[in-house]
Amino acid sequence: MPKKNKNLCVDDLRHAEYYGMQETFDELYQKSKNGEVFKNLMDLILSQNNILLAYRNIKANGGSYTAGTDKKNITDIGSKSPDEVVEKVRFIVTGSKHGYRPKSVRRKDIQKPNGKTRPLGIPCIWDRLIQQCIKQILEPICEAKFSNNSS
Repeated sequence: MPKKNKNLCVDDLRHAEYYGMQETFDELYQKSKNGEVFKNLMDLILSQNNILLAYRNIKANGGSYTAGTDKKNITDIGSKSPDEVVEKVRFIVTGSKHGYRPKSVRRKDIQKPNGKTRPLGIPCIWDRLIQQCIKQILEPICEAKFSNNSS
């Protein structure tokens, strides 16, 4: 794990062996395969290891350098310590009496080869991080329910 006073760095995160989350994902998959019902997933979603893995995963995506409506990108998160990132994600999700409310999405029209455009929605970077945290926990649960023949 990166040092406490050090800023987040993709090299530190890459070598952290996914923060031990693979075992958790495998366990979620197996429980889902066995038909178990899941409760209280928020503890897993907001776990330090899951949040830091989410940061690592979105950092690897080139689109993470594109700012949303708040004009921030992945480097704004990377300038914080791991503890600050975890604390901020937890506050965004649980700190408001109204619950989590994502910010508006920035619209950008992308040119297609045929000359037409398609709309692209660019969420704020903190919302992208939170979405990734949720995806990482829900994905193995959902994957276990899909047909072996689906692709």
